[in-house]
Amino acid sequence: MTVDWKPATQTPAAQAARRRTFAIISHPDAGKTTLTEQLLLLGGAIRLAGQVKARGEARRARSDWMKIEQQRGISVTTAVMTFEFEDMVFNLLDTPGHEDFSEDTYRTLTAADSAVMVIDAAKGIEKQTRKLFEICRLRDIPIITFINKMDRETRDPFELIDEIADQLQLECAPVNWPAGAGQNFKGVYDFAAHKFVPFARGSTRMTTIDLAAELTGDVRMKLEEDIALVEGACTPFDLDF
Repeated sequence: MTVDWKPATQTPAAQAARRRTFAIISHPDAGKTTLTEQLLLLGGAIRLAGQVKARGEARRARSDWMKIEQQRGISVTTAVMTFEFEDMVFNLLDTPGHEDFSEDTYRTLTAADSAVMVIDAAKGIEKQTRKLFEICRLRDIPIITFINKMDRETRDPFELIDEIADQLQLECAPVNWPAGAGQNFKGVYDFAAHKFVPFARGSTRMTTIDLAAELTGDVRMKLEEDIALVEGACTPFDLDF
């Protein structure tokens, strides 16, 4: 006789312990919805990202489902998307960045465990970004800062860190660092893994390699100088801090 064994259904408390809810906040056009799609892609929730470059009806972000969002190219309501990664369940909240719809964002932040603050690498901290950050600060919501659009012309990364530290009173602890910018953007160095993550448009996987295997010349020399400066001057990232 054979018996089919099935694991016991998780209790509500166990299910809740597996879940993490985070919101993505930014000024309009900082790339928040595109980042959302990339996270969903890497999490296996969708098969195609980067649809902002597609044609016709395919040119729609997955999280921007309302007609007005598709017509204006902005998020109007918060979209909630879920994916699993390493036995954890993530609820991702893509919030409106435009100030006309900020009330929805304020309500959404009450449900978030943490927030990802997206900053345009060329523009730095903008008005709506600062406003949303202050809401997170009032509610003691942990924040991860994501500097976006490094594959375009950008400001100096150290200048951006100084701006974040001065204007938002945050002690910055970089977890990765860019190699090059704009057309010369090659990828980022991962401080935790001590590996280099090469940049590839349209990639659906994140791989790490040795620094010497990917970079040569001035770009590598500049990155090595930056790494030494960051490790010597910036606070190391500490999850328990």
